[in-house]
Amino acid sequence: MITREEIFVHVKEKYGVEPDYPWMRTPNYAILRHAGNRKWFAAIVDVSKDKLGLEGKTVVDAINLKCDPILIGILKGDAGILPAYHMNKEHWITVLLDSPIPPEKVCDLIDLSYNLTINEGKSKKPKEVKPQESKSIKPKSTESKKSEKLKLKLKE
Repeated sequence: MITREEIFVHVKEKYGVEPDYPWMRTPNYAILRHAGNRKWFAAIVDVSKDKLGLEGKTVVDAINLKCDPILIGILKGDAGILPAYHMNKEHWITVLLDSPIPPEKVCDLIDLSYNLTINEGKSKKPKEVKPQESKSIKPKSTESKKSEKLKLKLKE
């Protein structure tokens, strides 16, 4: 079992991150973001069990974390680890904070999520733009289309 406060201490000490509370309708939803790219690496929510596919309407604290899809398959069997709430279930998991999962393991999963999201959002190398055929020159036959393509390839 781990608390919100213990998570906040962990991410503050390790990454210098403070929780962000972006929604007025859900004031207890805390988002943990990278300082540089502002991408989420965790979301701490309070949600009723039935919304997580569990029995009952008791509200529980949980954390959404990005995870390697292969690891998700392995973790599915652990008590307290569920398919992600409101996130892509192929790449995210939800961990119940009151589950028997040791705090160290939750912190390891937070660190993994941090590392998986660190490079997201950075600009990628622009794609090479190839010259287009002039639209004013239109080959009339299939044979001439083929020869035009061949000529363009030879020019490159």
